[in-house]
Amino acid sequence: MSDHAQDEDYRLEVRAWLAENAAEYAEPREFPEAELVARSKAWIRRKHEAGYSAIAEPVAAGGAGGTSRQAAIFEREEARYHTPTFTGVGIGFAMTMAAIKGHGTAQQYEHFGTLTHRGDITWCQLFSEPAAGSDLAGLRTRAVKDGDNWVVNGQKVWSSWAHHADWGILIARTDPTVAKHKGLTFFLVDMKSPGVEVRPIRQITGKSDFNETFLTDVVIPDANRIGAEGEGWACCMTVLATERGRTRSARAGGDRSGSVRSLVRQAAATPRQGGSALDSRAVRAKLARWYVREQGLKNFGKRLDEQARSGGGFPATVALVKLVSATLLQETHAFLMDLDEYAGAFSSDAADREEVFYQYLWSSAMRIAGGADEVLRNQLAERVLGMPGEMRADKGVPFNELPY
Repeated sequence: MSDHAQDEDYRLEVRAWLAENAAEYAEPREFPEAELVARSKAWIRRKHEAGYSAIAEPVAAGGAGGTSRQAAIFEREEARYHTPTFTGVGIGFAMTMAAIKGHGTAQQYEHFGTLTHRGDITWCQLFSEPAAGSDLAGLRTRAVKDGDNWVVNGQKVWSSWAHHADWGILIARTDPTVAKHKGLTFFLVDMKSPGVEVRPIRQITGKSDFNETFLTDVVIPDANRIGAEGEGWACCMTVLATERGRTRSARAGGDRSGSVRSLVRQAAATPRQGGSALDSRAVRAKLARWYVREQGLKNFGKRLDEQARSGGGFPATVALVKLVSATLLQETHAFLMDLDEYAGAFSSDAADREEVFYQYLWSSAMRIAGGADEVLRNQLAERVLGMPGEMRADKGVPFNELPY
């Protein structure tokens, strides 16, 4: 049987399974936070039992032992539904597993991979600090070796969904006597450990997805260290490259809410004098420009995924995905507000308008999360175009000798 025929058989099998198991998610639904987390875990377990969780990963790590082609087919078919998921799932499946697979041991990957891919645990990212955001290597959280354990003290911030996470990926300073990028080590931390305190931050949207996380004498076994001491920066780069490479907001395309095709339908259904908003040349020009970007991101993303699956990892150009998609997300949600001729003033019965405004506010945060626009442009300029790097007074200077 040809590869194409096998793919089609698998697609039909997946469609039949989803039609039976994901019927309740055929339409968008809103859930309270705790219920969303519970439903997300339950959905992963259901997929795992059927062999559809982490399809291309080995069975020993909780995967299905399938192929990357099968994983891509399932992802496209599942995208037809609005299955429950939250940030902690993506952090676990993509970012955490990439770090463990790339820098940890086989035993660590099998243990934590099984727990994650089976839906038993979800994750958060403990990277940023009050004085270490774009300059992540300036972090001050300390980890001190104590026998077979590490004792961690410090503060993290902007920890998405940490208040619902079971485990966290943590970067901490273990050697302040070397340059700031070299004295970092990567850990996995049980968020139920004594000394871990999570405080939700109320955001402009009215929700509290972000958190402050305080670590006071938190004990982490050395067995939960990923990579060698001082290898933390390389682990971080693996995580961030994976995060940027898997940005789906703009390159999902298709007919899902927020795609350009859905914007076309909404413009065609929006009345204007003598016709609809789609009759406007300015509107059609915007939609055409966004469609080109969306398709470019979709195809570029496929190329990146294939490169990553073949063992090549994500190249420096992965920053383009995050840079372009976050901008596109914000522009299209601003367009939706313009289309409906409002600017943030809503009546109590305008739930759909409130959702659009919420998504616009959230899209603004995406211009910063996972790497601010300016940082990504610097990376592309230096690592892809070969332009001179910025002047750095701290290069090669031991962290404990820096003036800040």
